[in-house]
Amino acid sequence: MIEFHEEDGQLPRQPLPSLTAWIEEVVAQRGGQIGEVNYIFCSDDYLHRVNLQYLQHDTLTDIITFPYADFPTVTGDIFISTDRVADNATEFSERYQDELHRVMIHGILHLCGQADKSESEAAAMREREQWALSLRPADLI
Repeated sequence: MIEFHEEDGQLPRQPLPSLTAWIEEVVAQRGGQIGEVNYIFCSDDYLHRVNLQYLQHDTLTDIITFPYADFPTVTGDIFISTDRVADNATEFSERYQDELHRVMIHGILHLCGQADKSESEAAAMREREQWALSLRPADLI
């Protein structure tokens, strides 16, 4: 089950059933099975507090993913700063919804076991993000 929550952030404007179906398709094509996934859309301040409390990182970030199972089960909490997504969309000359979808699928790919710590892992993550974005249904583009 995929659920969407707001904590001082903004839920996506696209239809949530379409987002859910797209995410489930990406997970299925990666060989996984959706367990319980919570997306929590929040502000920079909220995610900064999470970053400090749980990871001891005093930085702003667009996403923090907490996995609660090992792949092929895809279960976890994905915190997304909609403030950071908006700033990144402007900085990279992307549409907000495209950047939001990239970040949303980035978290799912982490739950599917994709790391991004090394240069080669980060490059593989970007390729998989692009692949996943290409699977979006027309009503999300």
